[in-house]
Amino acid sequence: MKQELLKFFLFTALIGIAPVFIGKGYLINVFVFVGIYTILAVALNLLLGLAGQISLGQAAFFGLGAYISGVLTATHAVNPWLSMVIAVVTVGIIAFILGFPILKLKGHYLAMATLGMGIIVYIIFNETVDITGGPSGLSGIPHLSLGGIIFNSDLKNYYLVWFFAVTIILLSVNLAASRIGRALRAIHDSEVAARIMGVNARLLKVQIFSISGVISALAGSLYAHTVTFISPTSFGFNVSIELLTMVIIGGLGSIYGSFLGAAILTLLPEFFRTFQDYDIIVYGLTLIVITMFMPGGLVRGVPLLFRSLFKKEPMPQSNEKRG
Repeated sequence: MKQELLKFFLFTALIGIAPVFIGKGYLINVFVFVGIYTILAVALNLLLGLAGQISLGQAAFFGLGAYISGVLTATHAVNPWLSMVIAVVTVGIIAFILGFPILKLKGHYLAMATLGMGIIVYIIFNETVDITGGPSGLSGIPHLSLGGIIFNSDLKNYYLVWFFAVTIILLSVNLAASRIGRALRAIHDSEVAARIMGVNARLLKVQIFSISGVISALAGSLYAHTVTFISPTSFGFNVSIELLTMVIIGGLGSIYGSFLGAAILTLLPEFFRTFQDYDIIVYGLTLIVITMFMPGGLVRGVPLLFRSLFKKEPMPQSNEKRG
């Protein structure tokens, strides 16, 4: 426990002083998006890495959080903080209701069901022009403010987003280490065995699905009030694939790995803009390489790689169970 606290405080300190080295230019804005995608990757990692339930529809919860918060503030002049709470609660209820029928499915059937959910929500964003603005998007979303501070600059948005990101990381680490976290890992390893041991697998899966949706909705609300403009293209199928890639690259079941995956896949396109039109191909190839040579992701794969190089220990195969 002390080691986890030390790791958390070191991570928080690094995030706090990072702007000193990043500067106040365009790069600080990129790290705002790293924070948002870290929140999203953690949400998916809790569902996939911890409970073993694959989802290709996380972008739907992300988009619902953004649009509910955006519409309430831009169209109905609701207080932005209140709109965030409404968005998070609403998406949590939706995820809880949808979780019962969807999570009866397993494997590729579950993946297809969540993919279908994401596509339906995306179509709704496009077709409800009077509410969402349709393909043209929704503008006029106000910035968040606290007291006399308006979060209308890159640096302010950086600390706002990372405050929530660090909080989500802390709560997620505690959840993973709790009794519920151990029960979810048991479901991941063998749902039948977990049920025999007295774990209410169905309810726990729905609960973690709801928690994942709530965290994704929070990221969506932050996105809306940070960018102040949203459109359906920001919440399409590509986003769900990006999130899946982030989680696998960082490491399934590793909360800090979610940050690593989010940082890599958010920063790399900024340095390799030539391949921007081929991002799906790049993500696909990255997934294949990581799955083949580092099945545990970078968090586990890099230390194992060094050990195999310097201590001559063999690297685990892609079908080996996680530790």
